[in-house]
Amino acid sequence: MPKLAQAVGPCPHRHRVRLLSGNAHSVALAVDALRRGWPIAIRGGAGTLRLLAIETADAERLAGFDPEARAPVLLSAGRAATLKLANQRDAAAPDAPVLIERVPWLDFDTATALSDPQFDLATPLKGPFRAVPVEASDAAAAALRLARIAGLLPAFFALAGEDAGAITPADIESHEDADRLRIVGRARLPVAGAEDSEIVAFRTDEMPGEHIALLIGQPNGAAPLVRLHSECLTGDMLGSLKCDCGPQLKAAVAAIEAEGWGILLYLRQEGRGIGLINKLRAYALQDQGFDTVDANTRLGFAVDARNFRVAARMLALLGQRQIRLLTNNPDKVATLRAAGVDVVERVPHILPANPHNAQYLATKRDRTGHEF
Repeated sequence: MPKLAQAVGPCPHRHRVRLLSGNAHSVALAVDALRRGWPIAIRGGAGTLRLLAIETADAERLAGFDPEARAPVLLSAGRAATLKLANQRDAAAPDAPVLIERVPWLDFDTATALSDPQFDLATPLKGPFRAVPVEASDAAAAALRLARIAGLLPAFFALAGEDAGAITPADIESHEDADRLRIVGRARLPVAGAEDSEIVAFRTDEMPGEHIALLIGQPNGAAPLVRLHSECLTGDMLGSLKCDCGPQLKAAVAAIEAEGWGILLYLRQEGRGIGLINKLRAYALQDQGFDTVDANTRLGFAVDARNFRVAARMLALLGQRQIRLLTNNPDKVATLRAAGVDVVERVPHILPANPHNAQYLATKRDRTGHEF
């Protein structure tokens, strides 16, 4: 399609792929190991931690990893705060690391209960437990971040000690570096409500999943209307009424079509960046009465872990430096501007609530700054 091929030219220097000191490939291998229940190691400036993810391990693997039963449990501050194990300074950043001292009654089953808050009401904990100083703090923080990348609960058995195969925080930075995205495929794709459309796929070599852009209509010299839509399997595909994602997606396509030219960026950042399984855990906590913000922090994640620099990189690769952004979230505007995108207008994207998502929308308004 010539109209779109012409829109994509050489990227300015600031948008080209950067060669970082980190090794993104080694992180891809570490993510695979975590998901299979194998130990990994992270080397930071203050020391190295050998780590076994609690979610994918079992008692036998723990015995092999820590035969002396001395490995403490690494949790996030958000999770530790719910267990009364973090001070106010630690708990201020819910995805900061907290180390729980290993005691005789902290076996594998107890560690599993410590790590997963959706079972708090059903699993009485033995205790008492005590938080101890985190010496290799940068490695510990990187471990919690790596758990989120892998879609796992941020909880590990952790042992200090050198490991020749250790990855570094810089490796993790490289793995998530948005500037490494590139276009890998494109094709004409008429969709319901917008027949004059093209789909463009983006990916890096190591990160699983592809981000998608749907270019709707013909470039007309004006700043395109752009919507950043984060993947939501339950809302987009299954019609969940707990959120507003499905209706927002359809309404965004309709709004862009009505403008005559614009772009829908479909970002593979399920559950505000924590992954599908962890999003379902957050849903379980919402069923217990917690709102979406508290559910995420009780699980040990940031309130919003998405990386909107990915969207900025996608726009750069599409040759779009100036846009009108269809959003209720001022953070998206600020992040895109910080990444070099000229957002000339924020266009509201407000849809009616239903009985199942009214509280969810109120939480977005009152606690995360969305403007309705």
